[in-house]
Amino acid sequence: MCFKNRNILITGGAGFIGSNLAIQLVEAGAKVTLVDSMIPEYGGNLFNIESIRDRLTLNISDVRDEHAMKYLIQGQDFLFNLAGQTSHLDSMQNPYPDLEINARAQLSILEACRRHNPAIKVVFASTRQLYGTPQYLPVDEQHPIHPVDVNGINKMAGEWYHLVYHNVYGIRTVVLRLTNTFGPRMRVKDARQTFLGIWVRRVVEGKPFQVFGDGLQLRDYNYIDDVVDAMLLCATDSRADGQIFNLGAEHPVSLKATADLLLQAAQAGRYEMIPFPAERKAIDIGDYYADFGKLRRLLGWHPQIELLEGLTRTVRFYKEHQNCYWGDDEL
Repeated sequence: MCFKNRNILITGGAGFIGSNLAIQLVEAGAKVTLVDSMIPEYGGNLFNIESIRDRLTLNISDVRDEHAMKYLIQGQDFLFNLAGQTSHLDSMQNPYPDLEINARAQLSILEACRRHNPAIKVVFASTRQLYGTPQYLPVDEQHPIHPVDVNGINKMAGEWYHLVYHNVYGIRTVVLRLTNTFGPRMRVKDARQTFLGIWVRRVVEGKPFQVFGDGLQLRDYNYIDDVVDAMLLCATDSRADGQIFNLGAEHPVSLKATADLLLQAAQAGRYEMIPFPAERKAIDIGDYYADFGKLRRLLGWHPQIELLEGLTRTVRFYKEHQNCYWGDDEL
């Protein structure tokens, strides 16, 4: 995959996935522009890009700003469209920002591509959440779509905008349905991005974290480097154009087993089993793990980093840099 001297735009570029992607692309010689609103709740953190700050362009703007996106999209070879409102609880408590960011803004981005840069290749980050409660396992791309929250509905709309613009206008788009992505630079200040984030923070602080319910629910996890690899593959391979792909892991792991692995990775810590909070139980999907066979067959992708190794790397990162991610705030 050659990105040397290619022009690349990453929305949500100062966030978790965007910053890790940017680091790889800058190291590969790409000309990278990041777009990030730096709204505190959405995960942008300037420390995420500290190591490459003088080797890229950061544009602090919002994907809801149509005029900014019309300008920024021009001349780009690739768009990694990662900006989004990720909190399922926030989407239920205040649904309108989620609608604006995850649906309407996606449509305006694609209109900018159609009008100003129809040759661009777009990789869109969607979510497994739109499947809802699985009707069968593992979940493949043919599984019925049944979102259980506002976030899932709007992400579904966002990904279908991308597919329609491919089918009707020939914009080269690909959709990746991400599962539980984790690793360095993820939001750990709270549980807005992933429950693993707050677990990692509590372990690093030497405090117990909470596991809801009986801890037997199954999940699959992808370490950030594997997710970045999937995005780069899809960006450069024309066989991905117009496709939807699940990401996933080889083996699902229960929440309790995940907690035990985190303690092993940290070589310290403890957790508490507590009943499901009512607001979370209402949107919980039970067991979930994906069938990523389509992406494996077509592009040869499969995850390389085992869960324990990924957790070990993640804990090490936050032990070293915790003051850059939560400082002295109380939790």
